[in-house]
Amino acid sequence: MASAIADAEKLNNLKSAVAGLGQISENEKNGFINLVARYLSGEAQHVEWSKIQTPTDEVVVPYESMAPPPNDPVETKKLLDKLVVLKLNGGLGTTMGCTGPKSVIEVRNGLTFLDLIVIQIENLNSKYGCNVPLLLMNSFNTHDDTLKIVEKYFGSNVEIHTFNQSQYPRLVVDDFSPLPSKGQTGKDGWYPPGHGDVFPSLKNSGKLDALLSQGKEYVFIANSDNLGAVVDLKILNHLVHNKNEYCMEVTPKTLADVKGGTLISYEGRVQLLEIAQAPDEHVNEFKSIEKFKIFNTNNLWVNLKAIKRLVEADALKMEIIPNPKEVEGIKVLQLETAAGAAIRFYDNAIGCNVPRSRFLPVKATSDLLLVQSDLYILEDGFVIRNKARTNPANPSIELGPEFKKVGNFLNRFKTIPSIIGLDSLKVTGDVWFGTGVTLKGKVVIAAKPGVKLEIPDGAVLENKEINGPEDL
Repeated sequence: MASAIADAEKLNNLKSAVAGLGQISENEKNGFINLVARYLSGEAQHVEWSKIQTPTDEVVVPYESMAPPPNDPVETKKLLDKLVVLKLNGGLGTTMGCTGPKSVIEVRNGLTFLDLIVIQIENLNSKYGCNVPLLLMNSFNTHDDTLKIVEKYFGSNVEIHTFNQSQYPRLVVDDFSPLPSKGQTGKDGWYPPGHGDVFPSLKNSGKLDALLSQGKEYVFIANSDNLGAVVDLKILNHLVHNKNEYCMEVTPKTLADVKGGTLISYEGRVQLLEIAQAPDEHVNEFKSIEKFKIFNTNNLWVNLKAIKRLVEADALKMEIIPNPKEVEGIKVLQLETAAGAAIRFYDNAIGCNVPRSRFLPVKATSDLLLVQSDLYILEDGFVIRNKARTNPANPSIELGPEFKKVGNFLNRFKTIPSIIGLDSLKVTGDVWFGTGVTLKGKVVIAAKPGVKLEIPDGAVLENKEINGPEDL
């Protein structure tokens, strides 16, 4: 009982402190206080392991079994005119050594993530005479830069809307006060509360009502760094015909994806199960590819009217992900939610088991090596896998810290090597690649400490381990 009283006091103190923060709106203040209240009440949803069921094909529909979309261009236009594409654009390129939004990193042929996205939608709009708009959900970290960047697309046939996700104050762990009221006035005092915030932010920004008034029905949400997340008529057609309010694209797990969230059937509804929700004794089972065969790609299709209904009813109470951080020696807490966890609140929600090609995220320079190489080709803004590669799996690539930043990565490859026949590559130390290098099979290149190792122009390395020039 005492702890409940202490919590109520904590919350009251927090409310008055937050009320004094002039940088954020009333909606943001209320959203934040509600999130903290839910966190304090400890309503964390405990999953009873024994109740977990593997979803059937009715719930997680195999992509192959979906009916083909209409052939008629008039019908296709009708379908596409119901659609809005939304990219989650709140992330910075910091992990890859870039400043500014991650979506402006050049992926291929001098084109950025954002360039490719705009080219794809431009082609759709031209081909069918439809008007599919592009929405970018920014965070306060990416908003100003993004506004400048999208100016270059003003001449295109794509309507681009930007809006901001919520800005919440970081919580000081010690006394449960907002960091900005502790004199931390800069950006470090704040955080964006995860992409689960996309639903209230769409509503609060006024974008949701504007889109509904234009007759839009579905939004396709995806991470801006997933090159495989392209508009798919087959999925859209299925959702419209079957009146599914929500669809999460999942794809079969490989050993690289063991930590990804998975879909389960639970008490008659489909829901997302994340590794953090697995009890310690079941974590290995969660990671197994036998029991949980699929994982969430974070490509999500959601009905706009359903978003409006649920946000207005304050019904989207997704699991809270506590994310502890440290700012200048002060321990803080960020409470976040994920958009995929909202699946259980929507009616007639399904998963769709899609081909791996719809999941091509660029999280590190090793991914950049894959998509810039001859393993992929660029066609109409789409990054498509080269048919010359027979192995369905991508090669595994490990690059040492010297390659972590995009700038260093680009300097160390005069040109990107041919990797169509590569199974795995591991590079450590001070390694530099010449032009026209070909890598095949299993290749390990390990420069000794303090030694600069240059792979000569035109070298062909097949199933080799290279420790110095003498091995070349």
